[in-house]
Amino acid sequence: MNGSAFEKHDLDEDAFGDKGVSSGLRTFDAFPKVKPTYTSATERGGKWTIVVAFLCFMLTFSEMRNWWAGTETHHFSVERGVGHELQLNLDIVVAMKCSDIHVNVQDAALDRILAGDLLTKEDTNYEAWLKRASSKKGHYTANMEGKNFDSFEDKDADLRRQQAQEEDSHVHHVLGHMRESRTKKKFAKAPRLKRGESIDACRYYGSLEGNKVQGDFHITARGHGYLEPGGHKHLDHTSFNFSHHINELSFGPHYPNLLNPLDKTSDNTDKNFYKFQYYLSIVPTIYTKRKVSTRSGALDPAAIPQPATLDMTPEDLQKVKLGEIPSHISNPNIGRDRKSIFTNQYAAQSQSREVNHNTIPGIFFKYDIEPILLIVSAQRSSFWSLLLSCGRRVDVSTDGMGN
Repeated sequence: MNGSAFEKHDLDEDAFGDKGVSSGLRTFDAFPKVKPTYTSATERGGKWTIVVAFLCFMLTFSEMRNWWAGTETHHFSVERGVGHELQLNLDIVVAMKCSDIHVNVQDAALDRILAGDLLTKEDTNYEAWLKRASSKKGHYTANMEGKNFDSFEDKDADLRRQQAQEEDSHVHHVLGHMRESRTKKKFAKAPRLKRGESIDACRYYGSLEGNKVQGDFHITARGHGYLEPGGHKHLDHTSFNFSHHINELSFGPHYPNLLNPLDKTSDNTDKNFYKFQYYLSIVPTIYTKRKVSTRSGALDPAAIPQPATLDMTPEDLQKVKLGEIPSHISNPNIGRDRKSIFTNQYAAQSQSREVNHNTIPGIFFKYDIEPILLIVSAQRSSFWSLLLSCGRRVDVSTDGMGN
């Protein structure tokens, strides 16, 4: 457009620039702006403004949420020091009377624990426990007599269990359970028996302290598997029924809200001579919000927290050995480090089958401790890093919309 055209329409070329800005600074503006008098608002432009503002808000909210949750890292290391004890927490219901059951633990150090004498036992009704468990989410029943495992109910229950276990693998969720465990009872109350419900089962629950070595925990019938003091007679074989419901089986300090692989599971059979076998691989695990790595990302052994592995103080353990107090008394100082928690994860495999009369039937748990330590740490970046990240997100989104 030439000068005569500007003069013809009474236009001044200087009106399109900023008179108050020097020509030197104007050269830095890659996209010169026009005066407001030469722009007009449109409905379409207002809608795009709302869209861009909403997008910026969502990106900022997402960035702040991720910053608040922090970043989880997994470190594998060899456990420091020498492990001595391992706490086992058990809550199981067996479809036999308490007087007909024997519960024992024997480890690789050849130490044998008469668990039946240390655990609390209650006479109860087996079906009452199954009804309570089936009414709660995450319960799974495996019937060894040909149940259809492909049914919708079983898939749905298994999916809920996987989701719950996935939640319990995150640091913030686990530390939340630690705070809840201070006020919650360690083991749930047994369901009340209704009129007409017979006592046909036994519940064993409690915690045991043993050696931190490979071991076997087994439940057998009276007179089978071990020589007993007093020479008790063998239980009649027609009374065998090792159908069972596991409310909880965990290792380490007791946190009732954490869901372990065998928690809330049931196995049933109508055969007298039946053997349930579970193989457990235990991995010591520390969940922490403390910094356990260097700036380069390498694991810093000196920064690894070492919380207590038992619910008992050393003084209590000494009193237990002397017989002054019963086994397993809660440690009042547990959870003092609010940013770290020690527990044990485990993987479980099972093998169950009917056996002949030359084999001892029962429920057998064989556990082994893996020679590694898993440290799951959650860390949060600085607040300034959050501001820079939000700024980059918003800048990228606005530039994209502008282009």
